[in-house]
Amino acid sequence: MKAQPDTRSGSPVARYYRANDPKWHWLEARETPEVSEFLDAANQEQAAWFTPLAPLADALYESHLARRELAVKSLETPLDHFTFWSETGAEDDYPRWWRYPNGQPEQRECFFDVQARAADEEFYDMGDMALSPDEQWLAWTEDTQGDERYTLWIKQLPAGRPKALIHDIGAGLCWAENQTPASATLFFTRFDDTQRPDSLWRVSLPFEAPEQHAEPVLVLREDDTEFWLGVGKTRSREWLLIESASKDTSEIHALPAHRPETTPWCIQPRQPGVEYSIDHRPGAFYRLHNQTSAHFQLDYLPEAALPSTESQWQPLIAPRDEVTLEGIDAFAWGLVIGERDHRQAQVVLRRWEFDSQHQRTLDEYLTQPQPPCSQLLEDAPHFDTRVLRLREESFTQPPSWFALDLESGERTLLKRTPVYGSLMPEQLISRRLWATSRDGEQVPVSVVMRADLADQPLPTLLYGYGAYGEALDPWFSIARLELLERGAAFAVAHVRGGGERGEPWYLDGKMAHKENSFDDFLAARDALVENGISNPQRIAAYGASAGGLLVGACVNRAPQAFCAALLDVPFLDVLRTMQNPELPLTTAEYSEWGNPATPEVAERIRGYSPMDNITDQRYPALWIEGSWFDTRVSYWEPAKFYAQVTQHQQGDAPVLLHTDMSSGHGGASGRFKAWRDTARQDAFLLWALGLTPHSGANES
Repeated sequence: MKAQPDTRSGSPVARYYRANDPKWHWLEARETPEVSEFLDAANQEQAAWFTPLAPLADALYESHLARRELAVKSLETPLDHFTFWSETGAEDDYPRWWRYPNGQPEQRECFFDVQARAADEEFYDMGDMALSPDEQWLAWTEDTQGDERYTLWIKQLPAGRPKALIHDIGAGLCWAENQTPASATLFFTRFDDTQRPDSLWRVSLPFEAPEQHAEPVLVLREDDTEFWLGVGKTRSREWLLIESASKDTSEIHALPAHRPETTPWCIQPRQPGVEYSIDHRPGAFYRLHNQTSAHFQLDYLPEAALPSTESQWQPLIAPRDEVTLEGIDAFAWGLVIGERDHRQAQVVLRRWEFDSQHQRTLDEYLTQPQPPCSQLLEDAPHFDTRVLRLREESFTQPPSWFALDLESGERTLLKRTPVYGSLMPEQLISRRLWATSRDGEQVPVSVVMRADLADQPLPTLLYGYGAYGEALDPWFSIARLELLERGAAFAVAHVRGGGERGEPWYLDGKMAHKENSFDDFLAARDALVENGISNPQRIAAYGASAGGLLVGACVNRAPQAFCAALLDVPFLDVLRTMQNPELPLTTAEYSEWGNPATPEVAERIRGYSPMDNITDQRYPALWIEGSWFDTRVSYWEPAKFYAQVTQHQQGDAPVLLHTDMSSGHGGASGRFKAWRDTARQDAFLLWALGLTPHSGANES
């Protein structure tokens, strides 16, 4: 299948090239008409190349829809007064929210129609929804542009008229617990000029006329440009927690939830490199921190000791070399503790119960499915609940929700995501390999494929991320079945910089150790070949956002290792972006990549930044995606990379750019548009992997 014309001769790159600006920096001038003209021309070039694959994309899209349940209902969740849930119609992009008085399902009523609110918007994203303590008022934030600047709305339930209150704020909301019949207090964040949530505000809303609220009051401002502010509430509903955090340091202030006008109390002043989180049970505070070890430890403070001093915290779990403590959830009866096993790259949940004297009466690990898998504690709004909700999934099993009765130990299946079509979960097989990286480190690699094809090298899509300590724990994807059924394998390289093997795994892939991420990804690719999983001529790489940096760097270094690469809103111009503190997010990223104001840091970043390492060589087929309203990775990063690689391409593989002119970093907001975008990407990947009906992997 000859899907593409020559992408250089007569291409947008040739037409718009400026000899006095070989790095294409002019693309950063958003308001210049030529910028949008260039992006439109690149979109047209991509569409022309893609025309022969359009029928395949349509077939993938329709098959994807046929595999999933389109009409979706969430689990019902009882709160204090009402039971809430959402329903998404088979033809809808967005849900409708419903409720009924507890125990009276016959009185169900729709109180919020998100589908209707989004109907006239080209882009729509709901940042947060928050119910007032009496469950009679709903506050929410929404973004209709894609730039992640939100408007605060409020309505009385069930049928009050929505009212816009405050514009240009952050996504998150939190109610205090001081509600009266006349008013209530709501917290939200605002941005500085670089779109950093730098301040927390509270506003008292008079229910008679919320739009006539008094001016919001500043609660806390964060002046350090590397720190962001956020607010939440403990499950006990007794404390509001205000977190100011950078990528490697945190500081938390507490407010009594029933007295939100109180001056916030700093639980522990920030110390460079020290991260901690806080939870609460009446009589006790719990602190998870890395002050003594990268593996974290858990401490306890009697509430009567407030205001605390460091010496009053008492250790509950000391650091262990083979485990990272990842999180705690406090309940009336005790704690659920998330522990990551470094050897298995696997999270396990541990349950503790206490008596009235804070003596531990129970310590057990929750039963888990066969690893590798993901087991998560779902949100449990009731502090004293004795029934936990668990979500479990793997690369071969779709998400299932269970109720775990803590009294009887009985597990009840509440819901399992249905899968339709000719390829069922039981026909899949998952494997865990270990790749040896350049320095000898063992890197986990997960693979899923059809069981009946597992005895032969397969065309393979290799995915990676490797930043911010994010762990790519096993997840099921219905869209992925389109690739698997056609004979591809899907692999995940759990490279350093992610969190799959705990906090040390993250630290070994950031700052001065970032090179480990690239070595790990290429080692994972080679291990797939050495273990007979993958056809060496048919391996495509996929990375999004910071994962685009990972894949972009590896494509520069070893273009022959891949037949293609998909770069989705990729972070590619690392050095130039980090040298511009006026861009959104830059200063907050210094502790992840380094501050290039220091010459040696600049040289280190220059050594791997994909934009700074483009050379004359045979690049594999590249599909590059950007978004016009993206505030996390500016649209010009993928655009400049496309232009420069096109100029340096020594082979005949296509280099293609598509810029979504109506969305932001997260891509399309509606589920159907997002699924259609995925189908187009998958059509490209199948073409590159040689799995389209009439094409070979490297056909030009």
